[in-house]
Amino acid sequence: MKPVIYLDNNATTRVDPEVFEAMKPFFCERYGNPSSIHHFGGSVAADIEKARCQVAELLGAEFRDRDGIATEIIFTSCGTESDNAALFAALGARPDRHKIVTTAVEHPGILACCRELERRGVIVEYLPVDSRGRLDLEQVRRAVNSDTALLSTMWANNETGTLFPIPELAWIAHEKGALFHTDAVQAAGKVPIDVDADGVDFLSISGHKLHAPKGVGVLYVRRGVRFRPLIFGGHQERSRRGGTENVTSIIGLGKACEIARRNLPLESVQLAELRDRLEKGVIERIPDVRVNGDIEHRLPNTASISFEYIEGESILMLLDRLNICASSGSACTTGSLEPSHVLRAMGLPYTAAHGTIRFSLSKYNTREEIDFVIESLPPIIEQLRAISPYWQERR
Repeated sequence: MKPVIYLDNNATTRVDPEVFEAMKPFFCERYGNPSSIHHFGGSVAADIEKARCQVAELLGAEFRDRDGIATEIIFTSCGTESDNAALFAALGARPDRHKIVTTAVEHPGILACCRELERRGVIVEYLPVDSRGRLDLEQVRRAVNSDTALLSTMWANNETGTLFPIPELAWIAHEKGALFHTDAVQAAGKVPIDVDADGVDFLSISGHKLHAPKGVGVLYVRRGVRFRPLIFGGHQERSRRGGTENVTSIIGLGKACEIARRNLPLESVQLAELRDRLEKGVIERIPDVRVNGDIEHRLPNTASISFEYIEGESILMLLDRLNICASSGSACTTGSLEPSHVLRAMGLPYTAAHGTIRFSLSKYNTREEIDFVIESLPPIIEQLRAISPYWQERR
């Protein structure tokens, strides 16, 4: 059987072997509950605080309390929980305000929560994007007003890789007295983040997007911002998130953040080179393709490519026969026959949106793998277009 060529890293990533080694002792040797009074369990709390600091260093969260603890970092179960917690907390921190401003291209973790908040009487304004997935900052300024509790935008789009201007957006929010949240699930570990310098109030990340395990995430909450928990229970996370800590995964996330911070400058260059090689090879060999998103300002690992007049699901099935893994968009929308909400918001014609494939790379991908994909795609596209009525009509 051919080895898997995994190009779906925006959906999830392989756990780094260094991360796995760091986690192993906390399964069967140091398995105590960190809330315990006895030393066997209580000593694990120090390891959690080390992981908290490792996360803070990746995000540029410089504040430490008198004990040296990075108290702005709250461990959660995933990016979606972090997103939900940020939205509810912002409304609680600004009880006199009843509006959230977000974008039409957010992850379902934001959009579904916003729809629920609308049912509860909150006003939500969804900002459009242009054909390259960019925001109009003047339109953002008009949308954020004295009734706005929160402006929430992703740092990087999970489908196209388009980056949003986070410092400018945070400034717009603060100028009107609103808080600013960013879903940085796709950005963390791929581009530099500095929450202090950029004026971020809330920030979400998810472990399994940067070579840590699934089931752990983080919500950054700037010191001084009022925060009401989403999950009530015990005193864990300084009473900001109840429930016994997922110790092994927290340790893994801390280690993954340490590795990402150390390797980010070199890895971002290497990933961009592979991404560009893939796009160039596809464009040179296949007619009627387009690369989606803001080509100048995007993640180094993400290529959203539309193959016009055919179905993306058919492309994925034929790639899968070659053990090539990619996706037609967000993993959270798999199973839908409709084009992604991101591509529709960008105004892509249906003939292109339906045939869009997202290739998302990681540090484990090689030039040889990319070259194999480049060679494999032309016959797949030719085969599918030969039976496509849309392609025949076009000709």
